Amino acid sequence: MMESIVILDFGSQYTQLISRRIRELGVYSQIMPFNASIKQIRDLNARGVILSGSPYSVYQKGAPKPDKSLFSLDVPILGICYGMQYITHSMGGVVQRSKQREYGRAEIELSCDSPLFKDMDKDAKHTVWMSHSDRIEKMPADFELIASSANSPVAGFQHKTKPVFGLQFHPEVSHTVEGMQILGNFISCCSISQKWDLGAFVDAAVSGIKNSVGRDYVIGAISGGVDSTVASVLTQRAIGDRLKLVFIDNGLLRYGEPEEVMSAFKAMGLKVKHVDASSLFISRLKGVADPERKRKIIGKTFIDVFEEHAHGKGIQWLLQGTLYPDVIESMSHLGPSQTIKSHHNVGGLPSRMRLKVLEPLRLLFKDEVRSIGRLLGIPDGILQRQPFPGPGLSIRILGEVKQQHVDMLKMADRIVREEIDKSSLSTTLWQYFAVLLPVKTVGIMGDERTYEYVIAVRVVNSRDAMTADWARLPYELMDRLSSRIISEVVGVNRVVYDISSKPPSTIEWE
Repeated sequence: MMESIVILDFGSQYTQLISRRIRELGVYSQIMPFNASIKQIRDLNARGVILSGSPYSVYQKGAPKPDKSLFSLDVPILGICYGMQYITHSMGGVVQRSKQREYGRAEIELSCDSPLFKDMDKDAKHTVWMSHSDRIEKMPADFELIASSANSPVAGFQHKTKPVFGLQFHPEVSHTVEGMQILGNFISCCSISQKWDLGAFVDAAVSGIKNSVGRDYVIGAISGGVDSTVASVLTQRAIGDRLKLVFIDNGLLRYGEPEEVMSAFKAMGLKVKHVDASSLFISRLKGVADPERKRKIIGKTFIDVFEEHAHGKGIQWLLQGTLYPDVIESMSHLGPSQTIKSHHNVGGLPSRMRLKVLEPLRLLFKDEVRSIGRLLGIPDGILQRQPFPGPGLSIRILGEVKQQHVDMLKMADRIVREEIDKSSLSTTLWQYFAVLLPVKTVGIMGDERTYEYVIAVRVVNSRDAMTADWARLPYELMDRLSSRIISEVVGVNRVVYDISSKPPSTIEWE
């Protein structure tokens, strides 16, 4: 069995991101529930163990705790945030609630030589990402300080004789400038080969699809986005013509998108059936303002349409392009993670449906999926499409979804995409789109008073959608966006720009 780094999930929203970073360093990683047995960890050929963060406090009733024999494993262990606090608590140290919650960027100073900080400047301050309300007041016996911050006197420690480490900050988050260096140093402590790549994942995924599906038929939910296209090509490689592809127009796609994606499918040689169900989706959303209800309704409607087209054709499976971030934000499938929002293709699926779900990409992040797409020969024109949510424009219309609102948002979003695509920034930005707000403001147009809607423009930079930072657009570009939207979109008299990062916000507004 391939050597691995095992990550015990205590419920952090960043758990999958830790796994992603380890893989990026060429090492296979596997996530296990926090209470996985020592035998299970050994069976995974673990060469190191990472303890994730958690929304819990270690002294809280019901706080997750791993197998008591964890520290008997003869492998390096790294505790991150809650993981560090668990090490402290279990070994006789003291963890207490901090007088000042530390959240966001912070600076740490290195206290002594540590293999975790190899090749890092010992005399400089280092920018890291903190997210905690507890801190270490007293280290366990036989541990020594390796890093501190203004609010966390113990921001990092290590055992004096054993390869056991703790970090109060999150090295897996891109805001920790040298986070990859730190994780790479931990991998070096584990003496593990760095030979895992996505080519191995493709082979394993094709084999897994064959084993799961057998001789059954699969209907593919293909949208023209990166995820569903890669999932479709991967599944077609595994089962050939037993994959039936359907493109459902839910009326909530971007301006001109149905025509664009059908043209792309044809150019790729994919046989795809086009189903226009826009009237059905819009009618079912009538009077619904709650974003979770929107997702549930859209998820159920998608399934209803797919099951209608699969009925009587011997199809037993529904293929979806679900990714790790979707799963993380929707539910805890491995640990006690807190739900952020459901996704129409995860938490939004109806509990009872006739089709079984096939999700070959659910262990991957967006950048990994793009890399796999290149291995599969998918054109860059599809692979470089920016992410678009399954529920479409419904979650970019805050409040009730009306056809009038959909039409307004399509026009505003078209302008945002046109202007940014013409700029030199389009290839460097992760995502850019418009949001229709459920408020009206007073304005003056043509010497007359107006009382019309507000459009918010959202532009972010990201690597994997787990974290994101708002893009600093040139003022000239922002001016063109505002002028065009107000001039060309009837019913809009104000444009605002979203300067929130993720976390604490999400990329989408709903």
